[in-house]
Amino acid sequence: MTRTSLVLAACSAALIAGCAPTDETPAERPTEEPEAAEPQADDCLLLVWSNQKERNARFDRDHDFVDGGAISCATGTSASQFDAAIQALREAAKSGNKARLLEQLGLPLLYIDAQGERREIDDRAEVEAVFDEIFDPSMLALLQRLDLSRMSVAKDQGGYFELGALWLVVDQGSGRPRLMTVNRQALDEALEAARDQAERNQGDPVPFD
Repeated sequence: MTRTSLVLAACSAALIAGCAPTDETPAERPTEEPEAAEPQADDCLLLVWSNQKERNARFDRDHDFVDGGAISCATGTSASQFDAAIQALREAAKSGNKARLLEQLGLPLLYIDAQGERREIDDRAEVEAVFDEIFDPSMLALLQRLDLSRMSVAKDQGGYFELGALWLVVDQGSGRPRLMTVNRQALDEALEAARDQAERNQGDPVPFD
């Protein structure tokens, strides 16, 4: 067997949960996993690429690591796939075109409102009916400033932003993730934390040379 075949065989069991869709609800908050031996990022990328018709090897290698670890090992897809999804979400939010944003959503969409009430929405028409509640100005503003470098990953859960306000989850092995969770409660917490940090920074003494 070639080295690539051995790597793919060794990696398959470790990554099967990240590469195949499950019936579990997308994550709401990042959760800590017990420490275990992790496959090497290069091995994860080999497995991911083996399931992709097209690949951007240089970009995937250069951008595989974010907060939380390697994108390829945690999610079962590549950085370029996440980047494409992020760009599409950002541009859709900037355009103000509701239909374009709806195209980027996965179903069922988990929506958690500011009071922590959960709602799983299975139908795209229902999402459209409550669109303005889910994607209010604050959430649209967050979508417009999404960037791969600001994403975190959680093992077998997906990529997330702002304490879990938005979760992108891979629903097809090695493919492009979709927006599966919108958590307004988490966004409010993130905004409050940012305000607190800004206030603390304003009170810091200015160092002298």
